[in-house]
Amino acid sequence: MMTDLPPGPGDRAVRGTGADAAVGPASGPPQLISWNITLRCPLKCPHCYVQAGENETVGVLSTDEALAVIDQIRDAGTPVVVLSGGEPLMREDLCTIARYGTERGLRMVMGTSGYFLDRSMAARLRDAGIRAVAVSIDAADPAVHDAVRGVSGAWQKAVQAVRNCRDEGMDVRINMTVMRPRAGDVHAVVELGQSLGVTDYQVFFPVPTGRAQDYGPLDPRDYEAVIRQVLLTYHGTGVNLRPTCAPQFRRIALDLGIDNPAWGRGCIAGTRYCRIYADGQVTPCPFLPVSAGNVRKTPFREIWYHSPVFSALRDPDLLTGKCGRCGYKGICGGCRARAYRGTGGVVPRWCDGLMQPGDRAGELCDEDPWCPYDPGGGP
Repeated sequence: MMTDLPPGPGDRAVRGTGADAAVGPASGPPQLISWNITLRCPLKCPHCYVQAGENETVGVLSTDEALAVIDQIRDAGTPVVVLSGGEPLMREDLCTIARYGTERGLRMVMGTSGYFLDRSMAARLRDAGIRAVAVSIDAADPAVHDAVRGVSGAWQKAVQAVRNCRDEGMDVRINMTVMRPRAGDVHAVVELGQSLGVTDYQVFFPVPTGRAQDYGPLDPRDYEAVIRQVLLTYHGTGVNLRPTCAPQFRRIALDLGIDNPAWGRGCIAGTRYCRIYADGQVTPCPFLPVSAGNVRKTPFREIWYHSPVFSALRDPDLLTGKCGRCGYKGICGGCRARAYRGTGGVVPRWCDGLMQPGDRAGELCDEDPWCPYDPGGGP
């Protein structure tokens, strides 16, 4: 059961104050926050959801503002905070932010391409309190990975980054984006990771956001076949693998008789998870460019507990279409980013700014157009 939790006395914004009226059901404290602390990146990935590149975004949070955001997050709970980008290692005050979050009692982790993560940097991150690092490796073949990332030598740097982090005693996870629907590609990356001593993997499936919105149609049935094969292959093997941005994996797993309590709901956007954008905007997830508020104006706690955007996402009874009548909606929920993109509206590129909550917020609850499962019972 969801219960409303009013703002606490320690709530404050980076600059100014604000308050949202409580709307709809609330949730518990956030469990996971992804924070784009910079949009600079040396790579040129065609699937980048924030279109990261050489230039920083306008209005990026300063060091003092970033530390104040840590205070705001701590007022709302003790979630895992993923320092991400762009490439977070391009932010000079990365270790300052990580150390402060650690001192405030947050579990600080990082997602990176590994491009700048040499042994010395790994040691600095460990000393700053970074508990775990996720390194992106999209293929076991260096040429394929480098082609996807747009920079020669990116694969070698990523693999060495895994070694460096493990040598410095940090947990490591490999993140892989499935650019083509082939289970063999996933298996090859897992085999590579196992040779490096990695047991945790997160497999991302493309979402048409940012630069990825130029991709052609992706056949969801092909990707469902990949999910099915991957789940069957690694069930009970000691490999901890979670499909991401494909919440229907919970339906597929249940049909296969596979369950992992650590998985949680398929789509956790706005329920257990949110993203803080580089300029302080808070969105339900990195792939969903709808602002629920800005920490420069409204304390994070108020945004998390009282934003109409988050309230809508926390009420499964608001789901419409196939998702609304689906018996799996409690464990799946459908991809809210694809549902929003699937309405036919134009999703802005990040340089055009984020959508603001309002009339469009209702579209967050539309059916997921990428799920081929039809529960029946309606048009």
